[in-house]
Amino acid sequence: MRQFVILGHDAPTTPDFPLDDITGGAGRLDVLCRCVNSAFFLSHDIREDVRVHLVLADEFTVTFEGSDLRRLNPDERSTAALIRNALDEREEAIGHMPVESSPGVSLTRRGFEPVLEDVAAESTVVQLHEDGEPVVDVSPPENPAFVLSDHHNFEADEADLLADAADHRVRLGPERLHADHAITVAQNYLDTGGYESY
Repeated sequence: MRQFVILGHDAPTTPDFPLDDITGGAGRLDVLCRCVNSAFFLSHDIREDVRVHLVLADEFTVTFEGSDLRRLNPDERSTAALIRNALDEREEAIGHMPVESSPGVSLTRRGFEPVLEDVAAESTVVQLHEDGEPVVDVSPPENPAFVLSDHHNFEADEADLLADAADHRVRLGPERLHADHAITVAQNYLDTGGYESY
């Protein structure tokens, strides 16, 4: 299982946002939608061995489960609609118990710390950092979990939590990448066994 945890610092926590303005009117939700699409889509297929957690303003987490996922289309607007539908069910989410809003999409009342703890318990946490080891020097873990931020840097407390939980600290290349592009590069790194087989 491959997991991706993406923090949305300005992301909405209610469904009251316009689908026609997810860039300006929904806290840069477009960034999170692109991350979801990069994590799951192949050409004419979807990755079933992937789980994505979108942590919204450290209050709610929307989880996408590739093996059960339905109705995900490769455009940001329809992905935003799935997130909005999940937020529409937020009153049904009690504690850390998830509420499923559509097949493969669920919402919990959890922020970054409990999500990271759960992910770290079942995965090898990989911190992407510009000062990390080159990813080509690190063997791909069997059950990796990559943690990324939206268009903001990690806040100090988030960076501390991640540093404590991380099993590896790697960089994907010489340049800083957008989160969705980093996911694509990370997927290729895993698909090729660390760039060993094509």
